[in-house]
Amino acid sequence: MKVLIVEDEDAIAEPLREGLRREGFDVDRAATGAEALAAGAADVVLLDLRLPDVDGLTVCGELRKRSNVPIIVVSARSEEADRVIGLELGADDYVVKPFSPKELVARIRAVLRRSESARADGPDVLRAGEVEVDVRRMRVSVAGKPAELTPTEFQLLAALIREPGRVFTRSQLLDAVHGVAIESYERAIDAHVKNVRKKIEPVPGAPRYLLTVYGVGYRFADA
Repeated sequence: MKVLIVEDEDAIAEPLREGLRREGFDVDRAATGAEALAAGAADVVLLDLRLPDVDGLTVCGELRKRSNVPIIVVSARSEEADRVIGLELGADDYVVKPFSPKELVARIRAVLRRSESARADGPDVLRAGEVEVDVRRMRVSVAGKPAELTPTEFQLLAALIREPGRVFTRSQLLDAVHGVAIESYERAIDAHVKNVRKKIEPVPGAPRYLLTVYGVGYRFADA
C-alpha cells in the first residue's frame, strides 16, 4: 500500500517515512500543497494543515474533488473547529500532533480496512427507497444517479441502510466506521453525516433518508 506524506518539515516527515517503510508501506512525500496535488496515485494521504504555499484544508478539499482516496489530517491544530472543518471537507480521520507512531499506523490500517470490511458483510446490494448501495463495488446511486462517497462515508451509509428504521447512537456509528480500537470523538460522525447528506439527499437541509434522532443519533428512513 502506498502512503503519501504531505509535510514540509523534514524533522517530522523523514522519521515518519522511515517508520512507515518499516511497517511495510511504500511511501512518497510532498513538501508543499502544489506537490501534493501533482503527486501520483496513493492508497492513503497523510496531510499536514500548515504548508508553506497553501493551507492544508484547501489541499484537502481539492484532493477530495479529484478522488475518494482516504485522507488522514495530521496537524498541530487541536481545536474542535479545525477537526470538524477538516472532516466536512472530506477527510476520513484527524490526528493531532504530537502523535504516537503506533496510533498513526493503527489509524492508517483502519482507514484502509474500511473499504474491505464494507464489502465483506451481508448482501451484495442494499436498497431502501431510491437509494441503492452496491457493497461489493462500493457504489452508491440515488434514483439511478451515482453518488461518490469516500470509504468512511460509504461504510457509515452501509451500516445505516442495512437496518432501515434502527436508531444508531453516535458511539455505535463510530464503532462501525473506525473500529473499537481507534479512539475518536462523536462530533466526527456529525461531520460525516453532513457530507453523506450532501451527496444523497435531494434537499440536504431537509433530509429524506438519513434522519436525525435528537438526543440519540441517526437512523435511515424506513423502506
